[in-house]
Amino acid sequence: MLKMASLFLLLFFLFAFHFHQNTAQQSILQTYIIHVKLPEGSNDFFPGGSPALESWYGSFLDGIQLLDTKTTPSRMVYMYRNVITGFAAKLYPHEVKEMEKKEGFLHATLEQKYALHTTRSPNFLGLYRNVGAWPASNYGKGVIIGVVDTGIKPGHPSFSAENVPPPPAKWKGKCELKSTVSCNNKIIGARNFARDDPGEPLDNGGHGTHMASIAAGNFVPGANVYGQANGTASGMAPLAHLAIYKACLKLVCYSSDVLAAMDAAIEDGVDILSLSIGITTYVQIYEDNIALGAFSAMKKGIFVSCSGGNSSQLSNGAPWILTVGASTIDRKIGVRLLLGNDDDYDGQTLYQPKNFEPSFRRIIYPGSSGRNASLCLPGSLDDIDVTGKLVVCDAGGPTNHLEKGRVVGDAGGAGMILVNEKLRGYTIFAENQVLPAVEISYASGQSIKSYINSTFSPIAKLLFRGTVIGDKTAPSVPYFSCRGPNPASPGILKPDIIGPGLNILAAWPKSVDNKSEQQATFNMLTGNSLPCPHLSGIAALIKSSHPDWSPAMIKSAIMTSATQTNLNQGLVHDISTNDYISYLCNLFTEKQVAIIVRRSIDCNASEYKGFPEAELNYPSLSVELSDSQISLYSRTVTNVGDANSVYDVKIEDIPNVGVAVEPKSLTFTKVGEKKTYHISFARFSCDKTDHSYVEGSITWVSPKHSVRIPISVKLVTKGYLTS
Repeated sequence: MLKMASLFLLLFFLFAFHFHQNTAQQSILQTYIIHVKLPEGSNDFFPGGSPALESWYGSFLDGIQLLDTKTTPSRMVYMYRNVITGFAAKLYPHEVKEMEKKEGFLHATLEQKYALHTTRSPNFLGLYRNVGAWPASNYGKGVIIGVVDTGIKPGHPSFSAENVPPPPAKWKGKCELKSTVSCNNKIIGARNFARDDPGEPLDNGGHGTHMASIAAGNFVPGANVYGQANGTASGMAPLAHLAIYKACLKLVCYSSDVLAAMDAAIEDGVDILSLSIGITTYVQIYEDNIALGAFSAMKKGIFVSCSGGNSSQLSNGAPWILTVGASTIDRKIGVRLLLGNDDDYDGQTLYQPKNFEPSFRRIIYPGSSGRNASLCLPGSLDDIDVTGKLVVCDAGGPTNHLEKGRVVGDAGGAGMILVNEKLRGYTIFAENQVLPAVEISYASGQSIKSYINSTFSPIAKLLFRGTVIGDKTAPSVPYFSCRGPNPASPGILKPDIIGPGLNILAAWPKSVDNKSEQQATFNMLTGNSLPCPHLSGIAALIKSSHPDWSPAMIKSAIMTSATQTNLNQGLVHDISTNDYISYLCNLFTEKQVAIIVRRSIDCNASEYKGFPEAELNYPSLSVELSDSQISLYSRTVTNVGDANSVYDVKIEDIPNVGVAVEPKSLTFTKVGEKKTYHISFARFSCDKTDHSYVEGSITWVSPKHSVRIPISVKLVTKGYLTS
């Protein structure tokens, strides 16, 4: 009986725990994004903001308290008009289950959290005042760049309206800046959608100000940080307009807020949307709110540029988005480290002391002592004699680089040599420090440690070089850049392009180097956030020169001429909305496609071919190839150069893969004429590891233009084929 009673009690407590757990889950009020169909007989969409649309959305919340009173606040968060057909509401899980039974319900997703992905770069990209692409594109005049981020610091010289014309007549935006500095011809609109930070759309963290100034900051002479990287700062499109949409806090954004910001930007009339944010976990395209908003923007002719993420996990990979990875630039804030054996190494630091004696000093690696001191953590150097020495510290651990410098300085060290973690490799940050220091690559660090262990009296000296231009290894890809393959759509090669993302100087809301309030304040940041506004600004320049081009044409011009400084492209690959729908029909169910395109779709209809991903008319190719497979793909180009022109194909060899292109020459007789070419692939040998990648390209060359289409081939085992 005692055993039976014990068993009964155990079962009772297990049931009670399970019941409590389920009840707790049902009692959590969370924000959901609800996708719905419009009622039968409505013409695709109600007019934006119409009472009928609001009534239709509200009908899905029938039976739930909606009265906006002191005791019962409204559950409705946002009613979307342009980005999706649906709304955001605060709901309990069981209420969502009930809602799924309603006629017209399509899909519900929990609100997602997005992470923020976070001078010299205009010149590095070939942009110079009064020559080349800048004057040819009128510096971006008349183009409106919408920046969805953490807000703005109005009044910064980067946002001066000097030489910027009034906004175009189509502009319908609002300005919610109410302090002493309001909107002007540069910042033509500013709105706040960050629900957890109400008020004016002011930038409390700096990220949004930095991004906006990179995209379209005006010319500011004498820009620098700690006296380094001194020069005239500007954005990529210095005379374009900025529309600011605050949807993020310092470190996080919520998808319902971001969707609301994109919804408003489409309504307001922006030409470019720039988002340096993204989801940190993989979701399907029909559940990716940025992808959904971007599709609706694309249909309205709005170009959308997004950062691809601060890791190997790529985000924002939908084909109608320009997905941007990071690169280095050719500027360094340099330090030379010379060892006693005459070996020398290059590193960087933002702190460049003018009174540091460039003499040899003893160098010490505390990790050699057998103690856990290699990371230079607080207290770890207390019993080690580092007085007057250069101390080698390993990056990583619970303390940041600045704190490591404090530890070395407090222990009496004369300077610090900071060795990169293995993951960071050759990616070197130019950071501020509290003492003379240099950050070096992981490989350099291993050589320096070997030298220290090889001699009884190791010595070294630091030579501070200041701002150095002309790094021949640039552009290279830093460790933090997003990389393919594209999880959302492996048949689409991503990222599309790389842009400057390492040690980039741009506007900042407050001084980081004790400047007065009246001086222009700048900061140097690193991250995959930064390349996105660079390319948003480049897109604005092309849009200014070619206002009738579709977003796909602008993207093609950027992607296929990435090594050139002339934005006047000769051939472009265009993609229609129906092409995208055909692509989607091959990937998803009709219900899932309807969520993306905001209307019911019959994927068997003649206008939707349902072709494989790699058959989309994309300006790159991502294919899979087995040892027995011959694959054929087609692309169509539009002539946007000279009416009478001839292009010949040039094939860059791909290891173990044969490539053929037909025809080998494209002849055009008028602007706007289209020509189709076919590319075939065949495997030469099978000595490559299964699922390895090889790369190459084809380039269409005329006397004036060079149009390069990058190719990535995944080598797979015999018989393994995917679409």
